[in-house]
Amino acid sequence: MSFSALPCLMVVLVQLWPFLPSTQNPTAQNTVQSSTAVRRVKRGWLWEPLFATEEQISLDPVYIGQLNSDLDKQDGNLKYILTGEGAGNIFVIDEYNGKIYVTQTLDREKKPFYTLRAQAINRSTQLPVEPESEFIIKVRDVNDNEPQFLDGPYVATVPEMSPEGTSVTQVTATDDDDPSYGNSARLLYSLIQGQPYFSVEPKTGVIRMAAQMDRETKDQYLVIIQAKDMVGQPGAFSATATVTINLSDINDNPPKFQQRLYHMSVSEEAPVGTSVGKVFAEDSDIGENAAMEYFIEGDSSDVFDIVTNNETQEGIVLLKKRVDYETKRRYGVQVKAVNKYIDEHFLEEGPFEDTTIVKINVEDADEPPVFTLENYVLEIVEGAMSGSLVGVVTARDLDDDESPVRYSIVHSTHLKRLFSINEHNGTIITTEPLDREIASWHNITVTATETRNPEKISEANVYVQVLDVNDNAPEFPKNYETFVCENAVSGQLIQSISAVDQDDSAEGHHFYFSLAQEATNNSRFTVKDNKDNTAGIFTVKSGFSRHEQFFFYLPILIQDNGTPPLTSTSTLTVTVCNCDTEVNTFSCRYGAFMYSLGLSTEALVAVLACILIFLVFFLAILTIRQQKKKPPFSEKMEEFRENIVSYDDEGGGEEDTEAFDISALRTRTVMRTHKPRKKVASEIQSLYRQSLQVGPDSAIFRQFISEKLEEANTDPSVPPYDSLQTYAFEGTGSLAGSLSSLGSNTSDADQSYDYLADWGPPFRKLAGMYTSHRSVGD
Repeated sequence: MSFSALPCLMVVLVQLWPFLPSTQNPTAQNTVQSSTAVRRVKRGWLWEPLFATEEQISLDPVYIGQLNSDLDKQDGNLKYILTGEGAGNIFVIDEYNGKIYVTQTLDREKKPFYTLRAQAINRSTQLPVEPESEFIIKVRDVNDNEPQFLDGPYVATVPEMSPEGTSVTQVTATDDDDPSYGNSARLLYSLIQGQPYFSVEPKTGVIRMAAQMDRETKDQYLVIIQAKDMVGQPGAFSATATVTINLSDINDNPPKFQQRLYHMSVSEEAPVGTSVGKVFAEDSDIGENAAMEYFIEGDSSDVFDIVTNNETQEGIVLLKKRVDYETKRRYGVQVKAVNKYIDEHFLEEGPFEDTTIVKINVEDADEPPVFTLENYVLEIVEGAMSGSLVGVVTARDLDDDESPVRYSIVHSTHLKRLFSINEHNGTIITTEPLDREIASWHNITVTATETRNPEKISEANVYVQVLDVNDNAPEFPKNYETFVCENAVSGQLIQSISAVDQDDSAEGHHFYFSLAQEATNNSRFTVKDNKDNTAGIFTVKSGFSRHEQFFFYLPILIQDNGTPPLTSTSTLTVTVCNCDTEVNTFSCRYGAFMYSLGLSTEALVAVLACILIFLVFFLAILTIRQQKKKPPFSEKMEEFRENIVSYDDEGGGEEDTEAFDISALRTRTVMRTHKPRKKVASEIQSLYRQSLQVGPDSAIFRQFISEKLEEANTDPSVPPYDSLQTYAFEGTGSLAGSLSSLGSNTSDADQSYDYLADWGPPFRKLAGMYTSHRSVGD
């Protein structure tokens, strides 16, 4: 801390507060309120106000006051003693007269007071003549600290065009001096830089607007604030802080087009959505205050559209509808730019929008031919002969050169070609007669191609309607099953009928029903037309007999109302049933079926019985044949297989399918060459019968075993899978070889088992058995 601008000596009043025991000093303390030399007495103590010099630059102690006892007779017999905080180093006392001196510089900001104790004793007896008294030396402040802006530098923001007096921000400085004493810590703020735009309140440090400012002119200001203590008196300390004040934007500027007229062009071939050009209106504001939207005014909004690029704030003119050079070659478009967010405080200054004119020229292009209609609807009557005229389509080239046009029909590969077109004049004709009942509409696609530029092709849809003519006679909608009871009475309704017609009638179908002329005279039935496209079949006479006549065939004449009218004859079959009033349809059908076969019920039962006997006989034959397929010696084979398997102690038998993988045993080194399987079924049976009559040493028996072994080795599908072949292959790759005697060419007498004794204790018993067996054999 520098004090170069201050006097070398600054006097600080040090106040001494003595404290005596409560029994001797009821007031507990005495305070000096004035710097006048007023002596005060408390018991035997006498003291007066003390003064000290703070920040003193001196090598000698400085006198600050004196302690004196009323018992001191100034004969040097009393001795004054000072103890407590700082006694002896900061504060010293003259033991003869009680004067107190300060030997070091005092700083209130480090320690504002000191607590000490004073005592007076008799030098001769060393006994206290005054009781010990405690007092406090309080260091009073002087202006030895500069103000400080702890939060600087400052940054503040205020909206542009704010009115005068608008608060911007507040700056605050601190002073370590004592604010409760004097003016050392009383600060005064002033503006060093920033006039005439800003002002500051001297006591609070609040910065305010002094004038309205436009951000578009200047958007940042640097203000310097000074804080001075001692209320700005001469010799006071001061500090400064910088405040950067930014002006935030408000929407106080409308958009402005830099060009009053824009020129653009677009090709007549351009598709909808093509970008024609861009316009731009500048706005001095920033951010969302500069955001704008573009609009197209007038009739041109049907042909062109405009969208806003939110990043660049440009207006992009788009093609909304295809343009045609031959129809209109130039457009005048009025574009308006409007701010999105408008500040109501500035509406009085005028509308926040601007307009400009865009001239758009349509460029000519080689276009494909244009049909006079997008869709053609043509008509032709059905049944028209091949080559009949259907209609004419027309297309022409609207370009200046008017290229000739060639017509064609786009045929589907899977459809029959029913039409053709003249490639020069667009005349469409039929290639064969058309039937409306098959297809009443035909959709074809006609293309028109420029002869000078075959790439220019256009298409048109042609819808051909086939007009109906009355060429289909009416008929029954279904096959009627008509029944009549044998006891039917005259005039009884037995069937209602209707009709359908595949033709189309503009006035609606009307059908007329009657009996054919040949059946009118001798028919037992009659037809009654209901005049609603239905008719009823009634009996003319009572009583019918199935035995006399089972079926009646009625020719029904049906006529439509077409031009010319068509008539058809449909036959209605009436079946006579054995019933009272209600017709049993199943029974009638059954009777009709039997009648058509010419069989009676008894004959049918006989036929069914024969069929049943035949089925039983057939099942019996199948059962006998299944029994014959079973081998005659199957039980013998089962016994034989079990005998063979019993020698195999390594495997699990036929039921063990997971003991080992049989394919691993059949290596190439031991697999015999596969031989075509012989038809040995009858031979094996013969060998088996012979083996029953001979012993195991017979050649016939060995041949039988060899055949079975060969069959098992060469055919994996022959069971058992883990019996005979295991003896032939189990020893492959083993150092000890196979222990099985089957297939061995040597006898036990030819083999030596001495090596078993070398295998150790586990094989000792086995070695003894084979050694003793050999000895007995020898």
